[in-house]
Amino acid sequence: MVLADLGRKLTAALHSLGKARVIDEDVLNAMLKDVCAALLEADVNIVLVKRLRENVKKAIDFDEVAQGLNKRIIIQQAVFQELVKLVDPGVKPYQPKKGKPNVIMFVGLQGSGKTTTCTKLAYYYKKKNWKACLVCADTFRAGAYDQIKMNATKAGIPFYGSYTEIDPAVIAGDGVKMFTDEGFEIIIVDTSGRHKQEDSLFEEMLAVNNAVQPDNIVFVMDASIGQACEAQAKAFKDKVDVGSVVITKLDSHAKGGGALSAVAATKSPVIFIGTGEHIDNLEMFEEKAFISKLLGMGDIQGLMEKVKDLNMDEEQMMKDIQKGRFTLRNMYEQFQNIMKLGPISQVVGMIPGLSSVFGQTGGAVSDQESMKRLKKLMTIMDSMNDKELDDTDAAKTFARQPTRITRIACGSGVMEAEVLALLDQFKKFSQVVKQMGGVKELFKDEKNMKNLNPAKMGKVYQSMAKAMDPQMLRAIGGMPGIENMMKQMQQGGQLPGGMNMQGLEALMKKKKGK
Repeated sequence: MVLADLGRKLTAALHSLGKARVIDEDVLNAMLKDVCAALLEADVNIVLVKRLRENVKKAIDFDEVAQGLNKRIIIQQAVFQELVKLVDPGVKPYQPKKGKPNVIMFVGLQGSGKTTTCTKLAYYYKKKNWKACLVCADTFRAGAYDQIKMNATKAGIPFYGSYTEIDPAVIAGDGVKMFTDEGFEIIIVDTSGRHKQEDSLFEEMLAVNNAVQPDNIVFVMDASIGQACEAQAKAFKDKVDVGSVVITKLDSHAKGGGALSAVAATKSPVIFIGTGEHIDNLEMFEEKAFISKLLGMGDIQGLMEKVKDLNMDEEQMMKDIQKGRFTLRNMYEQFQNIMKLGPISQVVGMIPGLSSVFGQTGGAVSDQESMKRLKKLMTIMDSMNDKELDDTDAAKTFARQPTRITRIACGSGVMEAEVLALLDQFKKFSQVVKQMGGVKELFKDEKNMKNLNPAKMGKVYQSMAKAMDPQMLRAIGGMPGIENMMKQMQQGGQLPGGMNMQGLEALMKKKKGK
């Protein structure tokens, strides 16, 4: 999870409210002191931090708070809203239109990750079934075209460039014309960068801009410069019509909070954030979802959208669950789907509470290590035959015939203990599915969802708790946390305290109206 340290400090500050027996001004001031200290450490401008503190104090009037309203929830909501304001410029970014060419021109200083981000964005749109391509108009940096060529070839994205033409405006114009004629929808133009904001860079930018007439100019900036992002963004915006911003290297620098808030101050919307070196380490930036993940509240809605993009055979999966049927083949298919979702750290950050588990070692979960583990489990299952993969009582079959475990361990090149660990995990998952199959109301319409048998659902939650890692279960909040997370699947994001965003906003409006 990006800005993990900031997220943990802000979450700890908000959780301090839960430890207080009585919520009064002293408790509020202590909490705000911790929140402000965390923001200042993340290089957020002191003026913005001061404004946040003042706005939260204005929103909470202890003398006027209506009886019965939860002060703790009102304070949490006020802090949440002010954090969202910090990173929200109040301007809507350009939205590409399907079925027509959308020319997106990238600008920025050298070393900000501009060329890599171009490929990441093209890959992002390709995954969403857009016809995306790349044009390399960077003639200043040696190896720029080779980099685009290598990245685009690896990602399977068409590209255009030239080793002989030295005029970037000519290359950009020719490339955009060629791809427009071929019916491409997302045409990304990479331009030259410099070591500093110099006149020659701005002149070249204007020449390329006039040649391609872009629909959107994206400014790429490095998060490591923190508050200095504001001056840099303003300088570029004065020269060309910067429509949106991508902030890179947010996974590796403590000044990311300062960069995000500084860009918002320029009224330029951040559309994506770079969270790693790999091609899929690019996250769409949505203010409320970002703050929600930062505070460990997750982003269930975003997770469900990711799952929807996979185009899974949900009908067959639901039929199997309804029958309480779960095989090793089902488990294998779910592992495949997890790998398609993208970096594990992004998925983990979307599940309430889990980001804190994986962030305890001083950083985000290692995506490579997680993928390596999944691939190893899938390799073990690749050594199983069809009968074993489709056996609904596979755990019992392997227990009765241990020679199968020896054969699979030899075939997959692992220890027998690793095969046994996989079977143990499978047994726990299958118990959850069997319990879910016993709750028929789960598979009917929404009206029946409200009339779920509490006793039956309790058994489902217990099975889920047993299948989880104990540390993970504690981070989510135990059995109540599992129950809340399941409710979020229907209701959207949720804040600590068990109330969703819509409920909190309604509560605040009700308070203001009194």
